[in-house]
Amino acid sequence: MENKRYPLPPFTMETALQKVQAAEDAWNSKDPEKVSLAYTVDTEWRNRTDFINGREEVKKFLTGKWERELDYKLKKELWGFRENRMAVRFEYEWHDANGQWYRSYGNEMWEFDENGYMQKRFASINDIAISQADRKLK
Repeated sequence: MENKRYPLPPFTMETALQKVQAAEDAWNSKDPEKVSLAYTVDTEWRNRTDFINGREEVKKFLTGKWERELDYKLKKELWGFRENRMAVRFEYEWHDANGQWYRSYGNEMWEFDENGYMQKRFASINDIAISQADRKLK
Protein backbone atom coordinates (compact mmCIF):
# COMPACT_ATOMS: atom_id res chain seq x y z
CA MET A 1 0.00 0.00 0.00
CA GLU A 2 1.38 3.38 -1.02
CA ASN A 3 1.40 6.31 1.39
CA LYS A 4 -0.99 9.17 0.86
CA ARG A 5 0.17 12.45 -0.68
CA TYR A 6 -2.06 15.18 0.72
CA PRO A 7 -4.22 16.91 -0.19
CA LEU A 8 -6.36 14.13 -1.62
CA PRO A 9 -9.12 14.25 -4.22
CA PRO A 10 -11.87 15.18 -4.58
CA PHE A 11 -10.40 18.68 -4.43
CA THR A 12 -11.88 21.88 -3.04
CA MET A 13 -10.66 25.31 -4.13
CA GLU A 14 -8.37 25.41 -1.09
CA THR A 15 -6.88 21.95 -1.62
CA ALA A 16 -6.53 22.42 -5.39
CA LEU A 17 -4.54 25.62 -4.78
CA GLN A 18 -2.38 23.76 -2.25
CA LYS A 19 -1.65 21.01 -4.79
CA VAL A 20 -0.65 23.54 -7.46
CA GLN A 21 1.63 25.41 -5.04
CA ALA A 22 3.27 22.15 -3.94
CA ALA A 23 3.96 21.29 -7.60
CA GLU A 24 5.42 24.75 -8.27
CA ASP A 25 7.67 24.51 -5.21
CA ALA A 26 8.86 21.01 -6.12
CA TRP A 27 9.66 21.88 -9.75
CA ASN A 28 11.52 25.04 -8.66
CA SER A 29 13.76 22.82 -6.49
CA LYS A 30 15.08 21.33 -9.77
CA ASP A 31 15.48 18.02 -7.89
CA PRO A 32 14.32 15.17 -10.18
CA GLU A 33 14.05 12.69 -7.30
CA LYS A 34 11.90 15.04 -5.20
CA VAL A 35 9.67 15.95 -8.13
CA SER A 36 9.20 12.32 -9.20
CA LEU A 37 7.79 11.35 -5.80
CA ALA A 38 4.59 13.32 -6.53
CA TYR A 39 3.71 10.89 -9.35
CA THR A 40 2.46 7.32 -9.37
CA VAL A 41 5.03 4.61 -10.07
CA ASP A 42 3.34 4.04 -13.46
CA THR A 43 2.57 7.70 -14.25
CA GLU A 44 1.83 8.67 -17.87
CA TRP A 45 3.11 11.95 -19.29
CA ARG A 46 3.04 13.81 -22.54
CA ASN A 47 5.46 16.71 -22.39
CA ARG A 48 5.63 18.56 -25.71
CA THR A 49 6.39 15.66 -28.07
CA ASP A 50 7.85 13.34 -25.40
CA PHE A 51 5.84 10.44 -24.02
CA ILE A 52 7.12 9.43 -20.59
CA ASN A 53 6.01 6.41 -18.57
CA GLY A 54 6.84 5.77 -14.93
CA ARG A 55 8.82 7.53 -12.21
CA GLU A 56 12.19 6.33 -13.48
CA GLU A 57 11.56 7.88 -16.90
CA VAL A 58 10.33 11.06 -15.18
CA LYS A 59 13.61 11.32 -13.25
CA LYS A 60 15.66 10.77 -16.41
CA PHE A 61 13.59 13.31 -18.35
CA LEU A 62 13.84 15.97 -15.61
CA THR A 63 17.58 15.45 -15.17
CA GLY A 64 18.12 16.20 -18.86
CA LYS A 65 15.67 19.09 -18.80
CA TRP A 66 17.48 20.92 -16.01
CA GLU A 67 20.89 20.22 -17.56
CA ARG A 68 19.69 22.12 -20.68
CA GLU A 69 17.32 24.68 -19.11
CA LEU A 70 19.64 26.67 -16.85
CA ASP A 71 18.50 29.01 -14.04
CA TYR A 72 14.98 27.63 -14.44
CA LYS A 73 12.21 29.53 -12.60
CA LEU A 74 8.53 28.47 -12.78
CA LYS A 75 5.14 29.96 -11.88
CA LYS A 76 1.94 27.83 -11.98
CA GLU A 77 -1.69 28.98 -11.82
CA LEU A 78 -4.82 26.89 -11.25
CA TRP A 79 -7.37 27.32 -14.04
CA GLY A 80 -9.94 24.80 -12.97
CA PHE A 81 -10.59 21.53 -11.19
CA ARG A 82 -13.18 18.79 -10.82
CA GLU A 83 -13.03 15.76 -8.53
CA ASN A 84 -9.53 14.31 -9.19
CA ARG A 85 -8.56 16.47 -12.21
CA MET A 86 -6.99 19.90 -12.64
CA ALA A 87 -6.18 22.32 -15.44
CA VAL A 88 -3.10 24.45 -14.79
CA ARG A 89 -1.40 27.19 -16.80
CA PHE A 90 2.25 27.97 -16.28
CA GLU A 91 5.18 29.98 -17.47
CA TYR A 92 8.84 29.51 -16.78
CA GLU A 93 12.07 31.22 -17.73
CA TRP A 94 15.46 29.69 -18.40
CA HIS A 95 18.54 30.13 -20.54
CA ASP A 96 20.56 27.77 -22.67
CA ALA A 97 24.32 27.13 -22.50
CA ASN A 98 24.89 30.05 -24.91
CA GLY A 99 23.13 32.50 -22.57
CA GLN A 100 19.94 32.92 -24.65
CA TRP A 101 16.95 33.42 -22.35
CA TYR A 102 13.51 31.93 -23.03
CA ARG A 103 10.05 32.17 -21.56
CA SER A 104 8.04 28.98 -21.93
CA TYR A 105 4.25 29.07 -21.69
CA GLY A 106 1.98 26.11 -21.32
CA ASN A 107 -1.08 24.31 -20.09
CA GLU A 108 -1.22 21.05 -18.17
CA MET A 109 -4.00 18.59 -17.54
CA TRP A 110 -3.51 16.58 -14.35
CA GLU A 111 -5.26 13.47 -13.05
CA PHE A 112 -4.67 12.13 -9.54
CA ASP A 113 -5.23 8.72 -8.00
CA GLU A 114 -7.14 8.23 -4.73
CA ASN A 115 -3.89 8.57 -2.72
CA GLY A 116 -3.12 12.04 -4.10
CA TYR A 117 -0.39 11.01 -6.56
CA MET A 118 -0.50 12.36 -10.10
CA GLN A 119 -1.16 9.49 -12.48
CA LYS A 120 -1.44 11.51 -15.69
CA ARG A 121 0.18 14.75 -16.82
CA PHE A 122 -0.37 16.14 -20.30
CA ALA A 123 1.55 19.35 -21.09
CA SER A 124 1.50 21.59 -24.15
CA ILE A 125 4.36 24.11 -24.14
CA ASN A 126 5.60 26.93 -26.39
CA ASP A 127 8.86 28.88 -26.08
CA ILE A 128 9.73 32.44 -26.95
CA ALA A 129 13.24 33.90 -26.94
CA ILE A 130 13.56 36.91 -24.64
CA SER A 131 16.36 39.20 -23.54
CA GLN A 132 17.64 38.95 -20.01
CA ALA A 133 16.22 42.44 -19.39
CA ASP A 134 12.71 41.15 -20.28
CA ARG A 135 12.67 38.48 -17.58
CA LYS A 136 9.66 38.58 -15.24
CA LEU A 137 10.43 35.61 -12.98
CA LYS A 138 13.46 36.05 -10.75
